[in-house]
Amino acid sequence: MNLGIQGKRALVQGASSGLGYAIARALLGEGVKVAICARPGERLKQAQATMGAQAAIGADLSRPGESARVVAEARELLGGLDILVVNTGGPPKAEFLQASDDQWREGVESLWMGAVGAIRGALPAMMQQKWGRILLVTSAAAREPMAGLTISNGLRAGLLGLTKSISNEVAHAGVTINALLPGYTDTERLRELGIPAEKISAAIPARRLGRPEEFAATAAFLASEPAAYITGQALAVDGGFLKGI
Repeated sequence: MNLGIQGKRALVQGASSGLGYAIARALLGEGVKVAICARPGERLKQAQATMGAQAAIGADLSRPGESARVVAEARELLGGLDILVVNTGGPPKAEFLQASDDQWREGVESLWMGAVGAIRGALPAMMQQKWGRILLVTSAAAREPMAGLTISNGLRAGLLGLTKSISNEVAHAGVTINALLPGYTDTERLRELGIPAEKISAAIPARRLGRPEEFAATAAFLASEPAAYITGQALAVDGGFLKGI
């Protein structure tokens, strides 16, 4: 299928590794001009060199105002912005009574205000040009909470409501916004949580972890021209993990 996005310009957050890296590579494979964003350092530089992204922007998205700054910089470097992939790292593992106020504040700034700032920065120009794609990488935990991830569970669920609300406001201008819910996928983040892959796989109907490139292929389609009539949706890429949703 021709996705019809060759020459489009994209910003992918959290793209030095994991799902963000895979999405950036998938878009590059479709001829998209890509700027990647992650914490500054050698990993970001290496990711840009390996995938061949047009630009790399160092940023700590948990800091106020950083997401908006990154969007503005990406637009300048690429000459505009057609595709925005909102993807920030997950908050630390903690049950409700263990989570500190500082952890909650950092989670809100990164997951919530980071998304708000990036979308607010990208939307006006997308609406003016009558074409835009916004993808929020959330988690299956937005629909079915995962043990010990209370901060992430709460904030990512809220992003689904935000996605639907914004979609109703901007669809008339040719801009779509959708949430992607990765299930258990073979990434560094999953390994950091310390859950044995064999134990997880037994609870997934597909009987295996997802691969980042499978998730990325779904993201690339939602960013495409053929996906113009899909908006306000929350799509799980989880091997059937979610039940009754």
